[in-house]
Amino acid sequence: MKGYIFDLDGVIVDTAKFHFLAWKKIGEEFGFQLTHELNEQLKGVSRVDSLQKILNWAGVSVSSEKFDELATRKNADYLTYVEKMNENDILPGVKAFLEKAKQENIKIALGSASKNARPILQKLGIISYFDAIVDGNDVTKAKPDPEVFVTAAKKLGLSNSDCVVFEDAEAGIEAAKRAGMKTIGIGSSEVLTEADEVFSGFDEILRMEK
Repeated sequence: MKGYIFDLDGVIVDTAKFHFLAWKKIGEEFGFQLTHELNEQLKGVSRVDSLQKILNWAGVSVSSEKFDELATRKNADYLTYVEKMNENDILPGVKAFLEKAKQENIKIALGSASKNARPILQKLGIISYFDAIVDGNDVTKAKPDPEVFVTAAKKLGLSNSDCVVFEDAEAGIEAAKRAGMKTIGIGSSEVLTEADEVFSGFDEILRMEK
């Protein structure tokens, strides 16, 4: 493989817990309790689509103005958690894996639905590892559409088949497969059943490569 494309949330850093807390607050406004099980369906999904799912689960509809206000408020709540992040929040093994990829001259890209990807990478102190960054500001179609990964491969100057995607979400795995890329699931093999391979984290991958 000539290129690695990483999702952000749940792969490089565990911001998924921050999304969960922020979405849970929105759901509670409508008498809906977001569970960890339902939250799995929000991973890798855009803010707009995630909010629509929550409103559907709650059985409510809102005006477009209210919808926009809820999405903005959720993001502001999420960012209050993000502001406190630093290098200690990087998931185990990630930095060592990025360094190893650089040594092997493998191109590195980010392919994330998050519109906050760049400031998060800066706070983590690892933005310099990435040759290309594609986030929610750069694409119009959310995962499982493959647009984010196809765009990342183009920015790296690579064909889709030369890239492997690291993902923690079912929607992300599906998007990568639709792009014709190899998929590595980060998380549970019971959840990421469609991934080519699944590891608990990058520390496990590094152990296996020794």
